[in-house]
Amino acid sequence: MLDIRDKALRRLAFTILEELAKDGFLKRSGYGEYKVNAKDMFVEGEIQMTTRGAGFLIPDGDRKDIFIPPSGINQALDGDQVRVQITKQGKNREEGIVVEILNRERTQFVGTLEVHDKYAFLIPDNSRVGTDIYIPKEKLNGGKSKDKALVRITAWPKSADNPYGEVIEILGGKNPNDAEMIGILVNQGIDYVFPEDVLAQAEAVRMELDEDEIKNRRDFRDILTFTIDPFDAKDFDDALSFRRLENGNIELGVHIADVSHYVTAGSPMDEEALKRSNSVYLADRVVPMLPEQLSNLACSLRPHEDKYSFSAVFELDENGKIHGEWFGKTAIHSDRRFTYEEAQEIIEGKDGDHALEIRTLDKIAKILRKKRLQHGAMDIDSEEMRFRFNEDGFPSEVMIKRSKDANKLIEEFMLLANRRVATFIAEKQNVPFVYRCHDTPDAEKILTFNLFIKKFGYELESIQEDKIAKSINKLLNDIRLKNEYSIIQSMAIRSMAKASYETKNIGHYGLSFDYYTHFTSPIRRYADLLVHRILFEELKHQKHRYGKDLDEKCKRISRMERKAIEAERESTKYYQTLFVIDKIGQEFDGIVSGIADFGMFVKMTENYCEGMIPINEIPGDRYYFDQDKFRIVGSKTNREYNIGDKVRVRIFEVSTRKRQIDLELIVD
Repeated sequence: MLDIRDKALRRLAFTILEELAKDGFLKRSGYGEYKVNAKDMFVEGEIQMTTRGAGFLIPDGDRKDIFIPPSGINQALDGDQVRVQITKQGKNREEGIVVEILNRERTQFVGTLEVHDKYAFLIPDNSRVGTDIYIPKEKLNGGKSKDKALVRITAWPKSADNPYGEVIEILGGKNPNDAEMIGILVNQGIDYVFPEDVLAQAEAVRMELDEDEIKNRRDFRDILTFTIDPFDAKDFDDALSFRRLENGNIELGVHIADVSHYVTAGSPMDEEALKRSNSVYLADRVVPMLPEQLSNLACSLRPHEDKYSFSAVFELDENGKIHGEWFGKTAIHSDRRFTYEEAQEIIEGKDGDHALEIRTLDKIAKILRKKRLQHGAMDIDSEEMRFRFNEDGFPSEVMIKRSKDANKLIEEFMLLANRRVATFIAEKQNVPFVYRCHDTPDAEKILTFNLFIKKFGYELESIQEDKIAKSINKLLNDIRLKNEYSIIQSMAIRSMAKASYETKNIGHYGLSFDYYTHFTSPIRRYADLLVHRILFEELKHQKHRYGKDLDEKCKRISRMERKAIEAERESTKYYQTLFVIDKIGQEFDGIVSGIADFGMFVKMTENYCEGMIPINEIPGDRYYFDQDKFRIVGSKTNREYNIGDKVRVRIFEVSTRKRQIDLELIVD
């Protein structure tokens, strides 16, 4: 094809072909013959943009991230599913260009309008979007410069640098907090309004149970049943029933809202639930996966109401040994709704309703938990920042929610149901199923974590794959009362793989389960709804509706789960800044919670909010970051700051838009 006749040029061409073959772009099929190595040339996945206009492809599967330079983005937007052609290969990182946009993840964005004489632009709040959006003057919908607006992309001509859009809604008239929360949701591609056909279908759902339907179910309505949930919960996914059998054992029912009875596959509600994939819990509100008629009313296992449920029923002795199990559809009646606080007081000895049953279940839960940890499960203490809001929706108090025995009681029995359902299906073989998987830790990340904790004088007892969890558990238990505990636990979690939904089971490393799934929260997770349908088909010996499409559904719900987590984190950061915005100039005690080459993070002990002190703003010396010992050190004074140090700070500046608190260090 090239028609090269010059000998030197021919030699050069062959040299280049050989180099391409060595790099893996070509493969030699015969002497002087080469073929494109198509398998490795094109990779699909999600693109994540940086604030500098470049991107990274997060490939489907185990392949490492692929760098996309700004010149290779080719109209892709943050979160899009794309096909990338590899252009460079190296030991550390591959590089490529976007050749096809497979799915535009979102077309709506929130930002600030910048209006000119004949046109306007939307400057997106999320700087990672990768582009401003051009808006013709006639598509402004009354918007003015500096207005907060919701904009939809309508077209992106190949010849245009920016996509074209139209203003859907001006958010400036809304409560500022509402506008910020809408912005967070939209910028993650999360819908906050249900379509009309979905709402119409939900409104048609009846609250009353059908007696003929109840006859086809196991009736638990006369057996003691109760829920234990947060004080502000509205959607009750799960309930427990308790009955003492004649042989002395306990019949424990784990009853889960039967969402699959109301949400049929392929219906408008089902399609919308898959699109959302999960409920999103922002700091001040819940964006549900299902309309309120289902999530808070028809499906919710509310007290003193008959409800349909899908249940896992176990015969247990008081040592937690399983003597029998049953799965199937049921009807239940919750006799009592406990908050976690009420159940905790009973566990700690206070008199209350059904105290004997709750303390018995607490005893069994503790035995199950102990066995799980002995088997190699991770022992992580969860801490969650919560806000109390005043009538105007302003955060008036910050609280840290910690897991206590009442939380762990519910957790253990949900883990039991999830594990046994997954094991039941796995033993059937060749049943298409949704497993909740957690891979073994990456050896490189564990080595990095070990180096990190050495800076504090600690070391893991073992970094062998089967002993890592026990080693980390021992470390965390030993330092539970130390200042650096929180940051080391956080780094331990980061060194672990991320859990995901898969059709091919690899087990759950963090829980130390061979088989695990999500069965217990179908009101707020689409994965659980899929599991309910598959389990019911297997129990009824029906043909399974899901096949190869199940893998794509798993990828989607895993992706949307990550987006929900990001939205939740950003909403918390926003309300942190809002909580301290009227405290600029005030002083607080704090603890150094993080150190980097650009400065140090300090968590204020009074309000738990975290801010940052730039390294060049630390007074009294010129400071530098000592990477080997993970500390900040003064060049002349040798004064040093380490994680866990107690300091005094003053709030200097607060930006709700950047979700950022800037602090000044007060030095004696």
